[in-house]
This record gives sequence, structure tokens and C-alpha cells, in this order.
Amino acid sequence: MKALDIKLNEHFGGKVVRKDLTKLVKGNAIVPIYVLEYLLGQYCATNDEETIIQGVETVKKVIAQHFVHRDEAQIIKSTVREKGSHRIIDKISVKLNDKQDQYEAYFANLGLSRIPISDAIIREHQKLLSSGVWCILTLAYLSTDEKNSSPWIIESIKPIQISVSDLDEYKEGRKAFSKEEWMDVLLQTMGLNPEEFTFRSKLLQLTRLVPFVENNYNLIELGPKGTGKSHIFSELSPHGMLISGGEVSKAKLFVNNSSGEIGLVGYWDVVAYDEFAGKTKNTDRGLVDILKNYMANKSFSRGTQVYGASASMAFVGNTDHTVPYMLKHSDLFDALPKDYYDTAFLDRIHAYLPGWEVQKLRNDMFTSDYGFIVDYLAEILKELRKEDRTHEFEKFFELSDTITTRDKTAIIKTFGGLAKIIFPHSVMTEEDIKELLDFAIECRKRVKQQLQKMDETFEEVDFSYTNKNTRKVTSIETLEVLEHGVPSTFDVSKDDNQTAVTPKEKEVKLELLDGQKIIRDNQTGISYDNLFGAYLIGATDIKIIDPYVRLPYQLRNFMELARLASEKKDPDVEVKLHLVTSNNEDYIEGAKDAFEQMTYSLESIGILFTYEFDENIHDRSVVLDNGWKILLGRGLDIWQKTGGWYDINEYIQEQRLCKACEITFLKK
Repeated sequence: MKALDIKLNEHFGGKVVRKDLTKLVKGNAIVPIYVLEYLLGQYCATNDEETIIQGVETVKKVIAQHFVHRDEAQIIKSTVREKGSHRIIDKISVKLNDKQDQYEAYFANLGLSRIPISDAIIREHQKLLSSGVWCILTLAYLSTDEKNSSPWIIESIKPIQISVSDLDEYKEGRKAFSKEEWMDVLLQTMGLNPEEFTFRSKLLQLTRLVPFVENNYNLIELGPKGTGKSHIFSELSPHGMLISGGEVSKAKLFVNNSSGEIGLVGYWDVVAYDEFAGKTKNTDRGLVDILKNYMANKSFSRGTQVYGASASMAFVGNTDHTVPYMLKHSDLFDALPKDYYDTAFLDRIHAYLPGWEVQKLRNDMFTSDYGFIVDYLAEILKELRKEDRTHEFEKFFELSDTITTRDKTAIIKTFGGLAKIIFPHSVMTEEDIKELLDFAIECRKRVKQQLQKMDETFEEVDFSYTNKNTRKVTSIETLEVLEHGVPSTFDVSKDDNQTAVTPKEKEVKLELLDGQKIIRDNQTGISYDNLFGAYLIGATDIKIIDPYVRLPYQLRNFMELARLASEKKDPDVEVKLHLVTSNNEDYIEGAKDAFEQMTYSLESIGILFTYEFDENIHDRSVVLDNGWKILLGRGLDIWQKTGGWYDINEYIQEQRLCKACEITFLKK
């Protein structure tokens, strides 16, 4: 084991589990990680290898014998009937049948509905009245001739969650770890390999936990697909509920006027909207209005009564464009549905997580090391909701007077949440506080900057703070503005004929000629850039035809060309890059996987990559929508093999030895 794993087992024995075990026991069970780790915690919360092996087998048996798969529901029902009773694991929700004056249970996977359940169970576990809770229960069957009577009987039921957590013990254990070690522990608990993340990347991941430790916290994260935005809210905690953003209603979320039943905000610590973005999505304008009031005032009214709740809101969705494109042509809320594209609603958001900074999850980004049993951490986070750490930065720093009350509330809630997550024992240095404060301000400034673009009535705010000891003033800027800026107009200059041209257009005025370039064997000094880089300028639709893009070095060549295309375009322009290639059954699956990864990766730099397979192609070419066609004698494969990762030729095209070939340039 790693030193960190040994330390974690030493201070939190019985509360940690090896994270690769969940994959071993899950099989094809569609069940949240916290359910699996609850079971693993019963049998595998140790570092003893033999005990782990036995425990994994036990949990596998429990899943195999008691977890209800939808397609095996009839078999489970038959088992209960034949045995008289049987323990099962299923997701249960309960509704009140006011006509019969009884509570009735609904089984998500088993398919049973309207099964009577005792009032005492509901009083003990009120969350059953919401959209469903995973439970271990003993279900019995007793045949009866009584009219309208169900033969199914719930003998006992236990929601899957750790009932007792010692917060003082947790805080005491935290003292044995450095800040960096503790952040790594939390990432491993989330199933991630901390070695693959920088400090800022870790902070982005941990900010996803803030809604679980802060009451009435409003978080939004928009970014590319495949970055694990919704995973935290569906898998990590039994106190979070992930719902589809398009399926929620006023009655489901807040209160049902006809029945008087409280909705999700009354039972869950976090309500997360999945797939929140989408300009064409149908939304309920009335729901947006209730949300605005709730997010600002922690209360909502339906009918004549006013209710209060502490549930945090998280909104996660995918962006449609690159960051430079949005900064130039619209704003970072561009992808939201029309009714949510509302400055009054968005002003209630406490933090905007830049999802475009989060890498697409790869296999090597998952951990097989130890982390807390997620249900244990979930209970700790719930306990931490009772604490207030929002003003601890005031020992060293004071915020600018121009920061509005709403901006300040957002900043201090993000700061306080991160302080509880990373420093639950309340031991923080001035530098620790500064790191969290800087990040919290940036997350709120990202919201405010976009609101100012959307509505000129939002005044400029000085997002700075002063060190009380040195009186040094620190101003915070968002990372994307530092990288790309926010130009209000396109910069132009004049050429000799006084025609307005952009810098890129000036490059185009280089003399591009029809003709041919001959490359000889072993020739060096050749790169894609000096061959045809100038011809790519101004092209927004590039089609590459090359039958051989399948092996690692060929895929590398293609990515290098894609990089060149991104370098030759303006930052706020998106370029379509389409590859037509052929393949065979030995390579096609690997190529598909590579192309899918490329799609996600290239999207972040404004390259919209698509591909197709055509077994009939032979000629190689690059076709550009700016009027040029380049015939590639050998396709993109113009170089000889390099010495691999540790050969500088692998990284510098001009250093590589070439193969003999011809390149022809045609003006259409």
C-alpha cells in the first residue's frame, strides 16, 4: 500500500475501503456506489487482504441473492412466495393513500405498488415519502382471501445509510494529514486518482461537494461531455437527488397543492438538475419564478402557505461552444434554456464552476487506492451543514466595499464550504485561507461578468480584497479572461490599400501558389506548418481523406494536424474538421475509441471533429472551404518511425526523417 493508504487505515480503520472493490462487486447491478460501499463497509473495511477477498465474495453473494434486477423481478416474487419471506435490496418510495388512510410503498425494480407500510416506519424514515430511497428490507408473502387485501407484507425495512457518524473523531483524525494529503484522500474517496490532477483541478472536483456541506447553496457547472459533472450528485451521497432538468415540476420540487405533500426540497440536502442546458428545452416559467424566490430567500409559497427549506441547488449541463467563442459572441450561460436565461435567476447562483477546465475522465484517472466509505463521508458532510465557517477569512482579509451583499454572500458561502471540506478541524494558515478566498471570488466573478454582458444595468464590481496586516490589495480575475480576454470589438488594422484586415487575413496575403513540392527520403526540416500551414488560414471546414489513420503514430500525426488547424484560426472561430478513412476489424474498435476521445479533446480548442469510414477510398487529400485542395501522395504519414517517447524527434516534426513523397496544391 501507498504511505497515504497506510495512514488512512491507521486513523480511520473500519471507515475506509479500497475503491476498486466496487467494480468487482457491481456486476450488472444498476445501483449507486453508496449502496455498494455500504455493503463493502460491512465486510471489507480493512487493509487485511484475506479479509477483503472473503468480504468481496460475501458482498457478491448478497448482491446476487438480494438485489432486484428488473428483468428478474418475477423470479424474486416467486422466491418470496415459496420461502414465505426474503430479504431484498430495492429503491422504495411511499405515498399516502388518503382514501384508505394508509401509507403505501412502491418498489422501483420489483414492480410492486401500493403495498401497505406501517406509520411507525414512516415516522422513523420520512425520506421514504420523497422520490425513492435504496433500502434493505424483508418482504413476506401471505395468501389471503380477504377482498382488496395485498398478500405482500413489509416485515422490516432499513434505508441504506450509516446512521451514526462521530464528527469529533473525524476532525481529530484530520489533524494527522497535511492539506495536500487530505485533498488526495477526498479525491480517492470520490474514486479519482489524485496523481492525475493539479491543485486547481482538485479544487474544482472538491467544489462539487460544497452543496452537501452548505445549506441553500446554488452551484452551476457547464462544460463539455464526459467530465463526471453529474456523478457526484447521483452516486456519492444518499442525501443528494439527481433529476432530469426537463422532467421537474413545481409539485415535484416544492409542494403539491392538491395533496399538500412537500416536494424534493423538503427531504434532500441537494437537488441537482442533470442535462440542465439546451436552448430548445421546454421549461415551466412558473417553476423558474418559484426557484428564484427559493434560491434568494430559502422559502417558497404554494397557495397561501409559505414553506422554508435548506436544500442546495446544483445545475449541471453541457456547453455548445468553446470558451473563446462564447466570450466573443455571447456569454458563458449561452447554452441554457430560454426561461433560465434570466439575469434575476442567474444572479442567485453562488458559484459557476468552469467545466471546460475539467478533463474528460480516462481510465488512468480512476483510483484503486483507499478512500472513505462514501456513505460515511456523506453523513459527515451532512453534520458539517450545521456549522458556519463563512467569516473565518476576516481574520486576515476584508472584501472590497463595492462588492454587493449578494456577491459577498456567494463568496463567503463558497469559501465556508471549501473550508469545511478541506479543513474540517478549523486549522488554516493565512495562505490556506487566501487560496480558498481567491477561488471563491473567481467563481462568483464568473457569474457577475456574464450578467454584466447580458444586462447593462448590472454595475461593475471591484472583486478585490485587502490584507489587514500589509494593506496589500489583491484583485481577482477569472482564468478564462486572463487566457482569452473579452474583446468588445474585433481588432482591425489597415493594409497599404486602406482595407480593414485582421492579423489572420494579413497572413493569407502571403503568396500561395499552385504547384508541387517534392520531398526526398531522409529529408529533414519538414513540418505540416511549412508544407501547408498558410493554406489553412481562413478555412472553417476542413476535410481530410486518408485511408490509413489507425496506428498510434498515425493518430499522433492527425492530432498534430488538428493542432495546426487550431493555431491557424482565430481564437473565437470554430473549425469543422472531418476525417474520411478506412479500417479493418483488427483496428476499428481501437480507432473508434481514439476518435471519440479526440472529439472531446479537440472541442476544447474550437475544433469540431467528426469522422467516417469508407472502404473505397484510395487517394489522399486535404480539401479546404477557402478554395484550396492539397493532394497528399502518402497521406499524413510522411515521416519515418521515431525512437519513441524518449526521442526528441517524436516531439519536433522538423527533426524527423521523411519518406519520399509529393505534395500538390490546386486552387479550385
